[in-house]
Amino acid sequence: MIEVEHLTKRYGPTLAVSDVSFNVQKGEVLGFLGPNGAGKTTTMRVITGFLPPTFGTVRVAGYDVTEEPLEAKRRTGYLPEAPPVYPDMTVDEYLAFVARIKGVPRREIKTRLDEVAEKCAVTDVRRRQIGKLSKGYRQRVGLAQALIHNPEVLVLDEPTAGLDPKQIIETRELIKGLAGQHTVILSTHILPEAAKTCQRVVVINAGKIVAVGTPGELTRRLQGYGTVLVTVEGPAAEIIERFQRVGGVNWVEPRDSSDGRVTLEVHSEKEKDVRAELARAVVESGWKLYELRTSGMSLEEIFLKLTTKDLSEEAAAGAQEAAN
Repeated sequence: MIEVEHLTKRYGPTLAVSDVSFNVQKGEVLGFLGPNGAGKTTTMRVITGFLPPTFGTVRVAGYDVTEEPLEAKRRTGYLPEAPPVYPDMTVDEYLAFVARIKGVPRREIKTRLDEVAEKCAVTDVRRRQIGKLSKGYRQRVGLAQALIHNPEVLVLDEPTAGLDPKQIIETRELIKGLAGQHTVILSTHILPEAAKTCQRVVVINAGKIVAVGTPGELTRRLQGYGTVLVTVEGPAAEIIERFQRVGGVNWVEPRDSSDGRVTLEVHSEKEKDVRAELARAVVESGWKLYELRTSGMSLEEIFLKLTTKDLSEEAAAGAQEAAN
């Protein structure tokens, strides 16, 4: 639904985005992650046709944003970081105005207003001036304008920036509810945002893609080994010794110990699932098993590892290969 191929964008001598390639599948919510200044907003603006690329190709719903900009824009809804609202208009006036600009047939405007107002939870403020609304409501109105023409693709740039915790949770739930109905690309540097709303992530740093995949896939690629957390009631030394004899286990680390229970971190070979053998070892030894679950790097740890200056060439090369 969104195809970005070898996108490069220069501002004079400054290289903002360098040879970026990735795809977003129909109905998918993709997180576009990176630190401030990484090239996220520039990429979003090229995808929406707001800026032309210096090199490369971007297609939205099969339409080249440079060669067929009107067709691509008809299929795109865009919410920039600062919602493009008119503070002296009421919510209804503004959304009707946007609907006309975006080519919604006049006979359908009222129906579309009712639908997006309910979907974006602005029904109770439709007759109020936008300038008198809270930031959270203005953000919802901004999302409503992106949805008013029922686009196939939604491009959301930092959609929860500046919102309070309650508003952030509400906005996340709204975005999650759009999955399947719309293809969504969500730009953010807030990691819980991506972890809670996105099915897949692209990590960009200094204008280049450094990773593509689900958080689980990135964990496996970067961590190099599997990790299982096990909580057992029994003698810690004996448990560690027994676990280390399980096939595929590399090493065992104690994490916590209290009330006769010990929590251990069991590290195994990368593609080896040792959970069944660990459970068997506990049962055969007569110990009590309280917890056994896989554990990986958090999205925050992945992000930090990928965006530090000493990022390995292998990680960057693997990311671009996955994007293609």
